[in-house]
Amino acid sequence: MKNVSSYLVIGLCTAFFSISCGSNSSDSTQAAKDSNVTKMDSTGTDTSGAAKMSSVPATVSKADQDFAVNTANAGMTEIQAAKLAQQQGTSADVKKYAAMMIKDHTAAADTLKTIAAKKNLTLPADLSTDSQQALADLQKKTGKDFDKAYFKMMVDDHKKVISSFEDESKNGSDADIRSFADNTLHTLRHHLDEAQKCEKMASKM
Repeated sequence: MKNVSSYLVIGLCTAFFSISCGSNSSDSTQAAKDSNVTKMDSTGTDTSGAAKMSSVPATVSKADQDFAVNTANAGMTEIQAAKLAQQQGTSADVKKYAAMMIKDHTAAADTLKTIAAKKNLTLPADLSTDSQQALADLQKKTGKDFDKAYFKMMVDDHKKVISSFEDESKNGSDADIRSFADNTLHTLRHHLDEAQKCEKMASKM
Protein backbone atom coordinates (compact mmCIF):
# COMPACT_ATOMS: atom_id res chain seq x y z
CA MET A 1 0.00 0.00 0.00
CA LYS A 2 2.89 2.28 0.84
CA ASN A 3 4.46 1.65 -2.56
CA VAL A 4 1.20 2.41 -4.33
CA SER A 5 0.90 5.71 -2.47
CA SER A 6 4.47 6.61 -3.37
CA TYR A 7 3.88 5.92 -7.04
CA LEU A 8 0.68 7.98 -6.91
CA VAL A 9 2.51 10.95 -5.40
CA ILE A 10 5.30 10.68 -7.98
CA GLY A 11 2.76 10.43 -10.77
CA LEU A 12 0.86 13.50 -9.59
CA CYS A 13 4.07 15.50 -9.20
CA THR A 14 5.16 14.54 -12.71
CA ALA A 15 1.80 15.53 -14.13
CA PHE A 16 1.88 18.85 -12.29
CA PHE A 17 5.39 19.55 -13.52
CA SER A 18 4.37 18.82 -17.10
CA ILE A 19 1.35 21.09 -16.87
CA SER A 20 3.39 23.84 -15.22
CA CYS A 21 6.06 23.71 -17.90
CA GLY A 22 3.45 23.80 -20.60
CA SER A 23 1.72 26.83 -19.13
CA ASN A 24 4.95 28.75 -18.65
CA SER A 25 6.53 28.22 -22.04
CA SER A 26 3.86 26.78 -24.26
CA ASP A 27 3.69 29.99 -25.67
CA SER A 28 4.56 33.28 -24.20
CA THR A 29 4.43 34.65 -27.76
CA GLN A 30 0.91 33.38 -28.37
CA ALA A 31 -0.19 34.58 -24.93
CA ALA A 32 1.05 38.09 -25.77
CA LYS A 33 -0.82 38.04 -29.08
CA ASP A 34 -4.01 36.89 -27.35
CA SER A 35 -3.62 39.63 -24.75
CA ASN A 36 -3.32 42.27 -27.45
CA VAL A 37 -6.43 41.02 -29.23
CA THR A 38 -8.47 41.43 -26.04
CA LYS A 39 -7.32 45.04 -25.82
CA MET A 40 -8.33 46.02 -29.35
CA ASP A 41 -11.92 46.93 -28.37
CA SER A 42 -11.66 47.54 -24.65
CA THR A 43 -12.04 51.32 -24.38
CA GLY A 44 -14.72 53.15 -22.49
CA THR A 45 -16.46 52.12 -19.27
CA ASP A 46 -18.60 49.18 -18.28
CA THR A 47 -22.18 49.38 -16.93
CA SER A 48 -20.96 49.97 -13.39
CA GLY A 49 -19.03 53.02 -14.48
CA ALA A 50 -15.64 51.41 -13.86
CA ALA A 51 -12.97 52.09 -16.45
CA LYS A 52 -12.23 49.23 -18.79
CA MET A 53 -8.77 47.98 -19.66
CA SER A 54 -6.79 50.48 -21.74
CA SER A 55 -6.99 49.53 -25.37
CA VAL A 56 -4.52 49.29 -28.18
CA PRO A 57 -4.81 52.42 -30.37
CA ALA A 58 -6.85 52.10 -33.55
CA THR A 59 -3.74 52.90 -35.58
CA VAL A 60 -2.19 49.59 -34.50
CA SER A 61 -3.46 46.79 -36.75
CA LYS A 62 -3.42 43.10 -35.88
CA ALA A 63 -0.46 42.77 -38.24
CA ASP A 64 1.39 45.53 -36.35
CA GLN A 65 0.70 43.76 -33.05
CA ASP A 66 1.96 40.43 -34.34
CA PHE A 67 5.04 42.07 -35.80
CA ALA A 68 5.89 43.64 -32.44
CA VAL A 69 5.38 40.37 -30.57
CA ASN A 70 7.33 38.27 -33.08
CA THR A 71 10.13 40.84 -33.14
CA ALA A 72 10.40 40.82 -29.36
CA ASN A 73 10.68 37.03 -29.38
CA ALA A 74 13.24 37.08 -32.19
CA GLY A 75 15.32 39.66 -30.35
CA MET A 76 15.34 37.65 -27.14
CA THR A 77 16.33 34.57 -29.14
CA GLU A 78 19.26 36.36 -30.77
CA ILE A 79 20.49 37.63 -27.41
CA GLN A 80 20.27 34.22 -25.74
CA ALA A 81 21.97 32.55 -28.70
CA ALA A 82 24.73 35.15 -28.54
CA LYS A 83 25.29 34.55 -24.83
CA LEU A 84 25.55 30.84 -25.58
CA ALA A 85 28.00 31.59 -28.38
CA GLN A 86 30.21 33.59 -26.02
CA GLN A 87 30.37 30.56 -23.75
CA GLN A 88 30.68 27.74 -26.30
CA GLY A 89 32.05 29.40 -29.41
CA THR A 90 35.62 28.54 -30.35
CA SER A 91 36.60 31.20 -32.88
CA ALA A 92 37.23 34.91 -32.43
CA ASP A 93 34.65 35.58 -35.15
CA VAL A 94 31.93 33.89 -33.09
CA LYS A 95 32.78 35.90 -29.99
CA LYS A 96 32.92 39.18 -31.91
CA TYR A 97 29.66 38.53 -33.74
CA ALA A 98 27.92 37.45 -30.54
CA ALA A 99 28.98 40.68 -28.81
CA MET A 100 27.48 42.67 -31.68
CA MET A 101 24.24 40.70 -31.42
CA ILE A 102 23.87 41.41 -27.71
CA LYS A 103 24.61 45.13 -28.13
CA ASP A 104 22.39 45.76 -31.16
CA HIS A 105 19.46 43.54 -30.24
CA THR A 106 19.37 44.87 -26.68
CA ALA A 107 19.17 48.41 -28.07
CA ALA A 108 16.43 47.41 -30.51
CA ALA A 109 14.53 45.61 -27.75
CA ASP A 110 14.64 48.70 -25.53
CA THR A 111 13.25 50.85 -28.35
CA LEU A 112 10.51 48.34 -29.06
CA LYS A 113 9.56 48.16 -25.38
CA THR A 114 9.18 51.94 -25.29
CA ILE A 115 6.90 51.86 -28.34
CA ALA A 116 4.93 48.92 -26.94
CA ALA A 117 4.33 50.75 -23.66
CA LYS A 118 3.11 53.80 -25.59
CA LYS A 119 0.73 51.64 -27.64
CA ASN A 120 -0.35 49.50 -24.67
CA LEU A 121 0.95 46.38 -26.40
CA THR A 122 1.84 43.22 -24.49
CA LEU A 123 5.20 41.72 -25.45
CA PRO A 124 6.26 38.16 -24.59
CA ALA A 125 8.06 37.71 -21.29
CA ASP A 126 9.73 34.45 -22.30
CA LEU A 127 10.96 32.72 -25.43
CA SER A 128 8.48 30.83 -27.58
CA THR A 129 8.56 27.03 -27.60
CA ASP A 130 10.20 27.00 -31.04
CA SER A 131 12.92 29.40 -29.93
CA GLN A 132 13.61 27.38 -26.79
CA GLN A 133 13.97 24.24 -28.90
CA ALA A 134 16.29 25.96 -31.37
CA LEU A 135 18.55 27.10 -28.52
CA ALA A 136 18.46 23.65 -26.93
CA ASP A 137 19.59 22.13 -30.24
CA LEU A 138 22.36 24.70 -30.58
CA GLN A 139 23.56 24.08 -27.03
CA LYS A 140 24.19 20.42 -27.88
CA LYS A 141 26.84 21.40 -30.42
CA THR A 142 30.50 21.70 -29.46
CA GLY A 143 33.72 22.97 -30.99
CA LYS A 144 33.74 23.88 -34.66
CA ASP A 145 30.33 22.26 -35.09
CA PHE A 146 28.91 24.84 -32.71
CA ASP A 147 30.47 27.71 -34.65
CA LYS A 148 29.00 26.44 -37.93
CA ALA A 149 25.58 25.81 -36.40
CA TYR A 150 25.52 29.24 -34.77
CA PHE A 151 26.29 31.12 -37.97
CA LYS A 152 23.81 29.02 -39.93
CA MET A 153 21.17 29.90 -37.34
CA MET A 154 22.07 33.58 -37.62
CA VAL A 155 21.82 33.54 -41.42
CA ASP A 156 18.49 31.72 -41.44
CA ASP A 157 17.00 33.83 -38.64
CA HIS A 158 18.06 37.16 -40.10
CA LYS A 159 16.69 36.32 -43.53
CA LYS A 160 13.28 35.68 -41.95
CA VAL A 161 13.44 38.75 -39.72
CA ILE A 162 14.51 41.05 -42.55
CA SER A 163 11.59 39.87 -44.66
CA SER A 164 9.24 40.65 -41.77
CA PHE A 165 10.78 44.08 -41.20
CA GLU A 166 10.61 44.95 -44.90
CA ASP A 167 6.93 44.07 -44.98
CA GLU A 168 6.21 46.14 -41.86
CA SER A 169 8.20 49.13 -43.13
CA LYS A 170 6.09 49.16 -46.30
CA ASN A 171 2.68 48.07 -45.06
CA GLY A 172 2.55 48.82 -41.32
CA SER A 173 -0.49 50.78 -40.16
CA ASP A 174 1.05 52.45 -37.13
CA ALA A 175 3.59 55.17 -37.94
CA ASP A 176 5.79 54.53 -34.88
CA ILE A 177 6.01 50.77 -35.41
CA ARG A 178 6.54 51.24 -39.14
CA SER A 179 9.33 53.73 -38.47
CA PHE A 180 10.98 51.35 -36.01
CA ALA A 181 10.99 48.62 -38.67
CA ASP A 182 12.41 50.94 -41.31
CA ASN A 183 15.12 52.35 -39.03
CA THR A 184 16.24 48.89 -37.86
CA LEU A 185 16.55 47.31 -41.30
CA HIS A 186 20.05 48.65 -41.97
CA THR A 187 21.37 47.04 -38.79
CA LEU A 188 19.69 43.70 -39.55
CA ARG A 189 21.07 43.64 -43.09
CA HIS A 190 24.55 44.29 -41.68
CA HIS A 191 24.02 41.38 -39.27
CA LEU A 192 23.08 39.11 -42.18
CA ASP A 193 26.06 40.18 -44.30
CA GLU A 194 28.48 39.51 -41.45
CA ALA A 195 26.84 36.17 -40.60
CA GLN A 196 27.10 35.02 -44.22
CA LYS A 197 30.79 35.95 -44.36
CA CYS A 198 31.49 34.15 -41.10
CA GLU A 199 29.47 31.10 -42.18
CA LYS A 200 31.62 30.73 -45.28
CA MET A 201 34.80 31.01 -43.24
CA ALA A 202 33.53 28.50 -40.67
CA SER A 203 32.66 25.99 -43.39
CA LYS A 204 36.29 25.97 -44.55
CA MET A 205 37.67 25.18 -41.12
